[in-house]
Amino acid sequence: MSLEPRCRFIRLMLPFLAGLCGTAVPGPAAPQSLPSANWQSPARLRQGLRGRQGTLVLETKGVRFRSTQGPTLYWPFVEIQTFDLLAPRRMVLEGYENRRWRRRSGEQRFRFDLASPVPPAVAAELAHQVGKPVRNGDPDPWAPSFASIAARHPRHSGHSGGSNGTLRFREDGIDYVAQAYGEARSWRWTDIETLANPDPYHLRVAGYRETFDFELKQPLGRDLFDRLWDRVYARDLNVLPATGGTQP
Repeated sequence: MSLEPRCRFIRLMLPFLAGLCGTAVPGPAAPQSLPSANWQSPARLRQGLRGRQGTLVLETKGVRFRSTQGPTLYWPFVEIQTFDLLAPRRMVLEGYENRRWRRRSGEQRFRFDLASPVPPAVAAELAHQVGKPVRNGDPDPWAPSFASIAARHPRHSGHSGGSNGTLRFREDGIDYVAQAYGEARSWRWTDIETLANPDPYHLRVAGYRETFDFELKQPLGRDLFDRLWDRVYARDLNVLPATGGTQP
């Protein structure tokens, strides 16, 4: 059995093994409010060939767009299905409401071009509040990390062959810090479905929204990969002694 199917099998078995051991596997923690000082920026909402000027505000319980022309739009965090922040000045929100035009299937997407870049800390907090898998291209290059490896993300079409950057492994997830437009990423552990390390010089980060294959410029040690593995697959397991019976 190859590594990736094995990863998936073990991941699916974890809740069953936890039950045998008398373990409770907790769900995601209830989201906390954003800081009281809300972040905001002048923004343009793109809608086909037209657009609307206004202000995008990240509030304590949701996201609001105050338009200078037309009604204000508001999305509570629970109503945001996902978001894309692949550049600090461009955000795409996707909710659960269907598109208004019958000829276009799927949920409505709202693209905002921002006058001010979203700070990495605000992007990370927004990802936490939304809870569902997102694409966050705004990692904090100065966030504390327990390990880092120089890496290349190759692409074979559309992105000039890929990018060079640094993989940074943090207590909260994995960051790929790169200068190339649209290449940087920040994954929370809950955004990652599988990890694969077929050899010391390659790493695959398979998220729920997209998959990145990295060529590593330094070897990824087994101890470090085991630590990453634990973050993805066993982070919520607290194995307790089985109840009942007698101890020898």
